[in-house]
Amino acid sequence: MRATSRATSRAGAGAGVRAAAAVVVAAAGLTACGLGGSEEESMAGKDSLVIGVKEDQPALGVKRPDGTYEGFDVDVAVYIAGKLGIPRSRLTFRTTNSSVREDALASGTVDMIVATYSITAGRKTKVTFAGPYYVAHQDTFVRADATAINDVRDLKGKRICEVTGSNSWRRVIEERKVAATPVTVNTYGACMDALAAGRLDAVSTDDLILAGFAAGRPGRMINAPFTDEKYGVGLKKGDLKGCEEVNRAITAMYQDGTAGRLLLKWFGGSGLKLTTSVPQFEGCN
Repeated sequence: MRATSRATSRAGAGAGVRAAAAVVVAAAGLTACGLGGSEEESMAGKDSLVIGVKEDQPALGVKRPDGTYEGFDVDVAVYIAGKLGIPRSRLTFRTTNSSVREDALASGTVDMIVATYSITAGRKTKVTFAGPYYVAHQDTFVRADATAINDVRDLKGKRICEVTGSNSWRRVIEERKVAATPVTVNTYGACMDALAAGRLDAVSTDDLILAGFAAGRPGRMINAPFTDEKYGVGLKKGDLKGCEEVNRAITAMYQDGTAGRLLLKWFGGSGLKLTTSVPQFEGCN
């Protein structure tokens, strides 16, 4: 009887080991199917991409009357996609305003966002950022007759634009402790219209954005930058493979001279000091 009991015990133990092994294999299979951030989930493994861009930022992202898009961000997106093996013919561009960027990535409405998307600690909790692909600087645009505004401190008591989903106004009021009055507007194009109409006193945001608008509107840049704005490529949270691939593409874009050519193409006449060396990457997480 004791021998029989020992044999039964050994058989039961062996079955337990086999069952545990099966659980491990099953769990690994589930991870590969999407519970653990597999390559199949990465934008880097797709045959086509939907890319979020802006539609009303001159020189960065503009939607033409025929429905196509142009600008620095668009060209950067096309270059990155090309390095991933995806030609422009298999790219779909979609207008993605600041207020919906995180939701668009989380829902899969877009695969990638290249839209003056500054990397911040708060956003990194919701989005995986590659890059930055450029480091801009916040500056301020005012009407030509606003001669008393020459520095961010001069915005005290002034009406400044607060674009929904953008942090630029916070950098003036919360970070620099300047007692300006934010006025909520949906887009920077609408900000510039409000400035021209006298409903705002200043528009303070990234110098590349302002330079694009300044090319076709009256007014002046005060040329007093006060932040570093690291433009990242937004990816769905957890897409580390995609992030690494995009970082390789951005590095190549600077090393082969494409970044410099694109910056000159879109901002060469703006008077801005343009940086043509590879930015320091934030790291994929």
